[in-house]
Amino acid sequence: MPISQLSDEVPRWGFGYLVTVGDDARAHLLALRPTVEPARDPDGVPVLRFDVGGGRAARNTAIHPNVTIVFPPAPHADGMSLIIDGEAADDDGTLAVTPTWAVLHRRAPA
Repeated sequence: MPISQLSDEVPRWGFGYLVTVGDDARAHLLALRPTVEPARDPDGVPVLRFDVGGGRAARNTAIHPNVTIVFPPAPHADGMSLIIDGEAADDDGTLAVTPTWAVLHRRAPA
């Protein structure tokens, strides 16, 4: 999926799982609803904002800024999931994620 379409697409998915990695190399998941800031750059890359409350996700991304967001299948998506990779940065108590890649992932097998 083109990253430039995420401004319109992400709000349709509701919540997603923000996946971060700690120093112990273990994944940490947090179910959140992002807000989307429209793109400010000429490439059309939006910023996804997550209120992580300063907990483990914020600590993890301070050390390992690469994150993944997994949006489970939504009613409009015919069983597909939306997966976004990005780079996270703390921005006054919220996590600002700049997407670097996005894909609609195939349906789970029947």
